[in-house]
Amino acid sequence: MAEALKKIQKIGVYTSGGDSPGMNAAIRAVVRSSVYYGLTVSGIYRGYEGMIENDIIDEMDVRSVNQILQKGGTILESARCEEFRTPEGRLKAYKNLKARKIDALVAIGGNGTFTGAELLSKEHGIPIIGIPGTIDNDLNGTDYTVGFDTATNTAISAVDNIRNTAMSHNRLFFVEVMGRNSGFIAANTGLASGAVDILIPEREGSIDAIVEKLEKGRLRKKTSSIVVVAEGCKLGSTADIAQQVCKKMNYFDAKVTILGHIQRGGNPTSFDRILASRLGVAAVEGLIAGKKNVMAGLIKNEVVYTSFEDAIIEKDYVDEEVLRVANILSI
Repeated sequence: MAEALKKIQKIGVYTSGGDSPGMNAAIRAVVRSSVYYGLTVSGIYRGYEGMIENDIIDEMDVRSVNQILQKGGTILESARCEEFRTPEGRLKAYKNLKARKIDALVAIGGNGTFTGAELLSKEHGIPIIGIPGTIDNDLNGTDYTVGFDTATNTAISAVDNIRNTAMSHNRLFFVEVMGRNSGFIAANTGLASGAVDILIPEREGSIDAIVEKLEKGRLRKKTSSIVVVAEGCKLGSTADIAQQVCKKMNYFDAKVTILGHIQRGGNPTSFDRILASRLGVAAVEGLIAGKKNVMAGLIKNEVVYTSFEDAIIEKDYVDEEVLRVANILSI
C-alpha cells in the first residue's frame, strides 16, 4: 500500500448525471478517507462540465465536508455534458486535471457517468473508481445503489398519503414513480404500500390483467385501490393506462398522480448514508491498492469491484420474489 501511495498523491472527486440522496455522504467519505491516508483531494464542480471548464476546488479538507452527511443533493453539483462525449472534450478535461496534478478520480453517478469515466481512463490513462449513485438501482456489481433506498422510502411515504384520500372517497389511484428502464422503485414501493398491481418496464403486462385484479378487489369490497406504475412501463403513459382501464370499469373514480423529482430529493436514509460511506472509503482504498476502471459495490454486505464495462450493463430484472409476494398480498 505504501508503494501505491507514492503513485497517487491527489484525487479528484465529482458527481455526474442525475443527483441521488447520499451523494454528499459519498463525497464526505472520499474526502475524509483521502485525508486519513495522507492524500490531497480536489472537488470538481458539475461533473464533466466542470472538468472541461476547469471549475475545480484545488483542495478540500475535512471541514469542507462538515455537516453534509445528512443532506440530499450534491454540494459539488451535477450536470450532463455533451462536449465530453467528444475526444476533444475529454482531452480538454484531461489537460485541466493534469495541470492541477490530479492523478486519480472518484466518479459518483450511474451509467452515463461510468461510460464517460471508462473513455477518459482508456484514452488518457488516469485511474478512476466509481461509486454507484443513482436512484434506479440499475447497475450490475452491487446489490443496491446509493439513493435507491431513500427514493423508495419517499415514494412509499407519498403513496401512504394518497391511500388516505383514496380510502375516504373509494377511489382508484394510478401512481407513477421514476424508472424509465428499471422497475426496482416501483416493485419495492408497490409491495411496501400494498398496491393492487405493479407495472414495470421488465414485464409486458396488459390492461385486461389490471382490470381483472381490480375487479377481484371490488368484489372483495376493497375501499381503495392503488396501482404503482414505473414511468417506463410498456403499456404507455400512466394517464393512458388509467383512461383505458376506466373505459372497461366506468364505475371507478380514477386519479393519476406523478411523483416526479420529489423522489430525488430529501435527506438520505441511514441505509444510504452507510452505503455511501462504505463505498467512498472503498473507492479511495481501491485507488491506493492500484485498482482502476472499476466500480466499488456491495454484494451480500461485502465490498466488491466490478469493471465499468460490466457495471454499466443495465440490470434487466427485478426481484421476482418481491413481485410474487406483492401479488399474493394484493387480494
